[in-house]
Amino acid sequence: MTTEDIRIDTANGIGFIAFDRPKALNALTAPMLRAISEALRTWRHDQAIRAVVVYSPHGRAFCAGGDIRFLYESAKAGEREAIDAFFIEEYKLNHAIFTFPKPYIAVVNGVVMGGGMGISQGAYHTGGLRLVTQSTKMAMPETRIGLFPDVGVSWFLARAPGAIGRYLAATGASMATADALYARMADAFLDDGALPGLIESLRHQRFLDGVEIVRFVQNETTKYKVAPIPEMSALAEARTLIDKHFAAGNGAAILASLARDADAGSEWARQTVAELRERSPLSVDVALQQVDRAKFSTMAETLRRDLDLTRTVFERGDVLEGIRARIVDKDHQPQWKIARAEEVETADVERMFESAWTPAAHPLRLLKD
Repeated sequence: MTTEDIRIDTANGIGFIAFDRPKALNALTAPMLRAISEALRTWRHDQAIRAVVVYSPHGRAFCAGGDIRFLYESAKAGEREAIDAFFIEEYKLNHAIFTFPKPYIAVVNGVVMGGGMGISQGAYHTGGLRLVTQSTKMAMPETRIGLFPDVGVSWFLARAPGAIGRYLAATGASMATADALYARMADAFLDDGALPGLIESLRHQRFLDGVEIVRFVQNETTKYKVAPIPEMSALAEARTLIDKHFAAGNGAAILASLARDADAGSEWARQTVAELRERSPLSVDVALQQVDRAKFSTMAETLRRDLDLTRTVFERGDVLEGIRARIVDKDHQPQWKIARAEEVETADVERMFESAWTPAAHPLRLLKD
């Protein structure tokens, strides 16, 4: 099975999904989402398929996210149904991965952001693996464009150590390989140069079942004398400060806490203040609230909340202005609807979580964990 931008096939009892849209950093289109969903539906009930492997043969990116320009143009044209359809398809796929009954193995090299996180993080829940390479640059930078960490990733951020999940959600900070391992957003390291050989071995070696496939891959990740050390990552070094400033509170409270350390000479606090001031203040508070709610939610509940938020951010949030400023016009001067974090009211944030649907009519009501 192939589309223009993705290659899907089976070999040796394994389903392979390879992204092939390198000029767009493998950004997900609606046909790509449908192709993956169809393959997983087939493989879920095919006893001959013992595991799934998703990867990119292109070193620059695993997947840079969803097709933001498509969403922007659809919104500008008033095509609300097209936007709904895209996110519904994507979130159903995220849930299908999270609940897949066989090991799902994701090798995330290069850029992995937004939607790329959504089609890889769920591997953790299937008994599979999330492998990072030395080229991995992982992030959920949505607050930078007035969006929010969607695709169910807030569920994983809520389970990161300490306040790391709130920090990553609010700032959209990029994680290198060791950071991803430290934040529990990855399970093991694979050298970039070993990826082609791993895929080739999986296609030809004989395996009894999915457990043996996972064990084989795990063994391949233990062969490196030099590998990233999570405890020496930038996130680990900043952990005390992250926990101090991001453990609780909204964007305004976090900025006030950071400012005190910045005034006392902390360069990390000064830089973090500057980063947060560039983000949509409303989106920062939504992202923080989202992670807090995900701590006590199932994945199905998290994805339903994500879909509710897609409606509100496009209707009364900052996402159109963020995409215009960062991606379309690239003037990098977004005019946020609420200019400063100190001006965001609790009611502003609560309104963003309002659902356009009743529980009985919700497009994702059938999702079950």
